Amino acid sequence: MAFFRKNMPDKVTKTRGEDAHFCLKMKKGRGSCVLLNDRRCSIYQNRPTFCRQFPYHFYAGERISVELDLSCRGVWTGNGVDAAEEARALAEASEKRLVSELKESSEVYREFYSICREAGVMSDVSAIRMALSANIDKFADPAYLAKIMDRSLEEPKMTLENLTPDNRYDAAEMEAAARDAALESMGSSDPMMVPVYCGKDWSWNMFMAADGRITWSVMDDDGNLEEKGTVDAKDIPLKPLDESGRKMLCQYVSVLNGRESFLGNVFHTMDRLGYEDDMANTYYGCMCVTILDLMWRASMLDHFFGTGMGEDGIREAIIFYDMDRLDAPTIGAFV
Repeated sequence: MAFFRKNMPDKVTKTRGEDAHFCLKMKKGRGSCVLLNDRRCSIYQNRPTFCRQFPYHFYAGERISVELDLSCRGVWTGNGVDAAEEARALAEASEKRLVSELKESSEVYREFYSICREAGVMSDVSAIRMALSANIDKFADPAYLAKIMDRSLEEPKMTLENLTPDNRYDAAEMEAAARDAALESMGSSDPMMVPVYCGKDWSWNMFMAADGRITWSVMDDDGNLEEKGTVDAKDIPLKPLDESGRKMLCQYVSVLNGRESFLGNVFHTMDRLGYEDDMANTYYGCMCVTILDLMWRASMLDHFFGTGMGEDGIREAIIFYDMDRLDAPTIGAFV
């Protein structure tokens, strides 16, 4: 802040509300950062902490973990610095702040586990994750997801043991569930409140849903929005994956299964639903909804961009989706 107050006080603003803080202004209040010119940062050596941390997200739960934002195209190139080393250096630079947050989040987790035990919905998280990992190749099959979702509603404490897909499942119902999950995050007319897909050409694509229709717009560097197309959401079917797409999706599910923030989202869901369902039921249910959301987004991107449902198409869907996944509400906090 000392740098900005001295050199460019007009480039920062203070947010309103309970968690008021200073942040950089955006072009027209919704476009790119005012300090981004020709897609390059004009103050790179003096950029603030948030920019230095991207694409790493530090999460405080029972421990501090670092998660990589896969919406950043750069992380898919395999080029650049070693991610683990850079994340470690960033963590060390913020150690005092992280330790302080960890004390608070650890207490929240202790209270949460106490409520779960009292409600009789506590399960072994390690066992849940191991069971999912052992069956991970099945999680790209909508019929298998349908079976899990049915079992999670029917059984007080579900397992994946002896669970086989039922090909007589209601495909239309699954498609509707996938579409509803994806559209929930697009239901705003404010471009600041909808997910952004950074296209292969580095374009900023916004998708806004209203009255059952999806409008695709592209935002330029100055914050101007140009409508590119529109479609009835029901005209986008949940498309089948090809083998390379299934493999890419299962790799992403493996990443989610290891993320502490995904677990925090499961815990938040249990709290929101009043501790009625066992932890295992909620965990597997949340994973199924996540996968369906991603698969429908892949279908939507294929509709607009022809990205397909193979490895490339699922990678593009992950680039579109992962920032939303990291923004999901949690018990615990991103620091």
